[in-house]
Amino acid sequence: MKQGKGHHIWHRWRIPLGFALAVAGLAMVVWSYGYRQALDSLAERSLADLALASDRVSTQLQIYQELAVLTADHPVLEQLDTPEDRQRAAKRLREVADKTAALDVFYADPTGQVLASAEGVVGPSVAGQDYFERAMQGALGTGQAVLLPEGRRAYFYAAPSFAPGGGVLGALVVVADVQDVEQTWRGSLPAVFFTNLSGEVFISNRPELLFWRRGDVLPGGTGDPVSYQERRIGAHEIWQISGSAYLPRQALHLAVDLPVIAMVGEILVDVAPARRIAALQAAALAGLCLAFGTLLFLATERRRTLARANAVLESRVEARTQALQVTNSQLRREVRERQEAEAALKRAQEDLVQAGKLSALGQMSAGISHELNQPLMAIQQYAENGAAFLARQNPERAGDNLNRIARMADRMARIIKNLRAFARNESEPMGRVDLAQVIEAAVELTAARLEADHVTLDWTPPAAGAPVFAWGGEVRLTQVFVNLINNAADAMLEQPERAITITLTTGARLRVQVQDIGPGIKEPEKMFDPFYSTKAVGSAEGLGLGLSISYGLVQSFGGHIRGSNTDAGAVFTVELDPWSEEGAA
Repeated sequence: MKQGKGHHIWHRWRIPLGFALAVAGLAMVVWSYGYRQALDSLAERSLADLALASDRVSTQLQIYQELAVLTADHPVLEQLDTPEDRQRAAKRLREVADKTAALDVFYADPTGQVLASAEGVVGPSVAGQDYFERAMQGALGTGQAVLLPEGRRAYFYAAPSFAPGGGVLGALVVVADVQDVEQTWRGSLPAVFFTNLSGEVFISNRPELLFWRRGDVLPGGTGDPVSYQERRIGAHEIWQISGSAYLPRQALHLAVDLPVIAMVGEILVDVAPARRIAALQAAALAGLCLAFGTLLFLATERRRTLARANAVLESRVEARTQALQVTNSQLRREVRERQEAEAALKRAQEDLVQAGKLSALGQMSAGISHELNQPLMAIQQYAENGAAFLARQNPERAGDNLNRIARMADRMARIIKNLRAFARNESEPMGRVDLAQVIEAAVELTAARLEADHVTLDWTPPAAGAPVFAWGGEVRLTQVFVNLINNAADAMLEQPERAITITLTTGARLRVQVQDIGPGIKEPEKMFDPFYSTKAVGSAEGLGLGLSISYGLVQSFGGHIRGSNTDAGAVFTVELDPWSEEGAA
C-alpha cells in the first residue's frame, strides 16, 4: 500500500519537477545569450572610451612633437662653437621648456654630445639612444625612459637639424613629463593603460598598473601581488582578477595599436552590469515560465479535484435518481390536482360574483318592480287621455300625451338595459370605461331602492357631461358601485336621517368616494373578508359577499379600494388608473 502511494506521489510530481528543470535549463541558455549580447554592447562602448583616452594621450604628446620639430631650426642653434653661444642657446631652450612644461629641451651634435640644455646639463652623450639614432637618420625619433634618481617617466621626441647642404647637423630633443599627461584623465574612465614595445605599462590612469608586464603578477595597491586569469567568452577576453581594491573582479579586456606613439592602448571594463542584465533577463523569463507553470499546475490539480468530486456527485445523483423520480411523479399529480382546484376556485369566484349580482338584484327587485309598474300605469293613463283628446278634436293635447308616453318608454328601456347588463354572466374585456356613466348606471339601478328607503343621494356628474375615462370593465365597475350604494343604504336603515354622497375627483389617479352618515364600520380589518356581515344571523338581506367581491374586482383593474370611518359615518374610496393610449398599447 505504501509503495503504491509513493508511486502515485512520484507520478504526480514528476511533471512539475521536469518542468522546473526545463525552466532552469532555458534560463541558463537565456543568461548565456543575454550575457554575450551585453558583452557586445559593453565592448562597443569600451572601444569608444579607449579611443577617446588614446586620442587624448596622442594629442597631448603631439604638442611636444611639434615643439621639437619647430625648435630644431631655431637660429640660436646654428652656431654653438663658443661657451657664450652655448649659454645663449641654453637660455633660449630654458624659456621654451618653461612655457611648454617640458622636463627638458636639449641639443646634441652628431656624436651625441649635448651642447645646450634647458636644465644646464652639458656634456653627457645620448649616442646609442633609439630616438637619437632615428633623428640622425633624418626622421623624427621617439622613446620612453624612467629618469633617475627621481624615477619620473619621460617621453622623448628628437627632431633632426639639417645643414644648408642637406646633411644632419644635430638633433633637438624635447623631454615630456608623462605624469602631466595623465593628470587630465586619471580616474575618469575605467582602467586604461598604455604599454610600450617591451610590453611594460608606461602610462595609465591606475597607478597600481605602472611598470607591469603581461605574464607577471599584477602589483597590488598595498604592495601585495594581485593574481589574474584570462578566459574567453565568444570573441571577448575576460580577466578574472582577485585581491585588488582598484580593479574589477571580472573585467572585459580590449586593446588597440597606437603606432604614432609606439604603444598599445588597453582597457579593463567591469562586466558586472552585463552579468546583471543577463541575470535580469533570465530571471524574468524564468519567472514568467514558473508563473505559467504554476497556473497550469493549479488548473490541473483543480481539474483533478473536480473530476474526483464529479465522480462522487455522480454516484450520489445515481443513488438519488429513483427517489427523485418517485417524488417527481408525486409532484406531477399534485400539480394536476392544484390546477383542477384553481379551475374550480375560479369557477366558484365567478359564481360568487354572479351570486352577488343576483343578491343585489333580489334586494332591488321590489323597487325595480315599482320603477317599471309606475311608468306602465302612467302610460295607460296618458293613452286614455290621448284618446279622449282625439275624440274632442284636440290633437295638440293628444300629441303631448304621446310624447310623455315615449319618454316613459325610454325610461323603462334604460332600466331594463341596465338590469340586463348587470345580470348577465359573461367575461368582459378590460378597456376604456366612462366612469361618470358607470356611476350614473349604478344610481339608476339603486334609485328605486333608495327612494323606497327614503335615502337622499347627492351625486353631481362632471360639468357638461364630459366623460371621465378609466381603465376597467363597465359591468364589473357598475356592480362595485351598486354594492357600495346598497351597503351604505343598509347601514342607515335604523336611523331617521339617511343620506349618501358620491364624489368623483380627477388627477394622477381617479378617485370615487361613497360616503354615508351611518354608524360607521365596526371592524375595519374584517370588512373585505368573504361572508363577513353585520346583519343578524339568518337574515335574508345579504350573504356578506358584496365588499369582498368589490375588493376583488377593483384589484383586477389595477385599482385600490379602502374604507374608513369619519366623524359623520363611513366612507369608501375607490382609486382607478386613468385610461390612456400609451397604457392601452
